[in-house]
Amino acid sequence: MPTPAWQKSSYCQEGEACVHISADPAVIHLTESADPAHSVLSATPTAFAALLDAVSRPSPCT
Repeated sequence: MPTPAWQKSSYCQEGEACVHISADPAVIHLTESADPAHSVLSATPTAFAALLDAVSRPSPCT
């Protein structure tokens, strides 16, 4: 299994709390630089697109 090529989020501020992403046609990996356990969230591109769609919608409570 090849090592993912990580890219830092363009929304990252200075410091240690940055989201990193690694993507290929079959899977998207996310991790956070401040996580000492180096946990990785993996999702299919379809599931990741659904997550982005859900979080970019206005909140029904506002």
